Amino acid sequence: MKKLSILFSLFLGGLVACSDSDNDLPDPPPPPAPPLLAKIQVVHASPDAPRVNLAVDDITFAENVDYLDATPVTDLAAGTHTADVLAILPDGSTVEAFPTVEAPFGADIIYTVLAVNTLENIEPLILTRADTAVTAGNARIQVVHAAPNAPIVDVYATAPGADLATSSPLVTADFKDSLDATEVPAGDYQIRITPAGDAATVVYDSGTITLPDGGDFTIAAVTNVGPGDQPVNLLLLSASGSVSLLDASTPTSVRVVHASPDAPAVDIIANDGFAEPLISNIPFAGWAGYVDLPADTYNIKVVPNGETTPVVIDADLTLDAGVAYNVIATDVLAEITPLVLTADNRRVGTEAKLRVIHGSPTAQNVDIYLVAPQTDITDVAPTLSDVPFQADTNFLSVAEGSYDVIVTPTGTKDAAIGPATISLSAGGVYTIIARDGEGGGAPLGVILLDDFESPVN
Repeated sequence: MKKLSILFSLFLGGLVACSDSDNDLPDPPPPPAPPLLAKIQVVHASPDAPRVNLAVDDITFAENVDYLDATPVTDLAAGTHTADVLAILPDGSTVEAFPTVEAPFGADIIYTVLAVNTLENIEPLILTRADTAVTAGNARIQVVHAAPNAPIVDVYATAPGADLATSSPLVTADFKDSLDATEVPAGDYQIRITPAGDAATVVYDSGTITLPDGGDFTIAAVTNVGPGDQPVNLLLLSASGSVSLLDASTPTSVRVVHASPDAPAVDIIANDGFAEPLISNIPFAGWAGYVDLPADTYNIKVVPNGETTPVVIDADLTLDAGVAYNVIATDVLAEITPLVLTADNRRVGTEAKLRVIHGSPTAQNVDIYLVAPQTDITDVAPTLSDVPFQADTNFLSVAEGSYDVIVTPTGTKDAAIGPATISLSAGGVYTIIARDGEGGGAPLGVILLDDFESPVN
């Protein structure tokens, strides 16, 4: 009986062994190799071109990209691709900024595609660098001259305060020239740009900047379109996008407008400097052109011309470098207040830029019409509706041409201002401020600024 049990156990073991052998599965196939990837970043560096949309292989990649904006560095399958930069026109339609770019994108390479040059000659500029890790303790930089208004330049990256007379330029570059990606020790640097061979004439100075350990940057010299007389600034491109590096001496810029209908001519006093007003004798409906100041916080007082009292406005204003400000004295004298607005005065070759500011305390909420000359607005919807006192449209993109501007109380077709015929040119910058009549109330009128008129003082 015992022998039979042993044989039976052996028999069952054999069956199990046979069963296991019969149901063996083949080894799974190895996982597919990871896709080969390139990387791409697109940069708007054309100083007078409009905002753009970007497409890769006819698929939207980024929208409404303004000058000095850059996309993040983005993965792209290695292979041949097309890229389109589409300029946005005032009516919202788009046109090719330049013909479609078709190019091979290799694996493990970062492609920086810059739209460069002025609008008339806009073109693509493609830079490449290896998508590899930066050596520990170093930063990697790639430098490109992307400023069409600048000649051949020397670019220095030195220790802060180093004497350029005894320093060697990092690169000498003409427009569209670039320095291949180069590793430098991480740390503090001062980047300066001079005309080639003229180390004594610095046209751009970054001040002290820090290149961090492991940082990977493209540094582009680009046209300055803001305050200050330096011809270029730098644009620092990283994996996340772009940051402007202004010249260390870049000022702020301030324009003052008198729109208080019953206030006398006034002086503008900065930091209690009554002996030397910042701006003197601005009458109602007058304005003074932009004044450059060191960026700082200022106490601004407004007083009657030639007087120290009464102080009708007393405000502390923080004014940032590279920013243009409009400071508008608004409302009647008893309620006078400063309306502080920033201004993007970059000129765009495909459009006029028109801004309307509601500065009439009498008018209350209004509708604004911008229509072809002699248009009957009876059945026309307002361009802007229910605009309150002190509201600002900011700059609107408008096609070149002649227009009638009409302002009505909201919900009516009764003109409180206009029709006033204006002529707008592509590349122009225009500002209209609706105002009361002198002393307050009707007749309402406008203050015209920028390319409409010259300042009064």
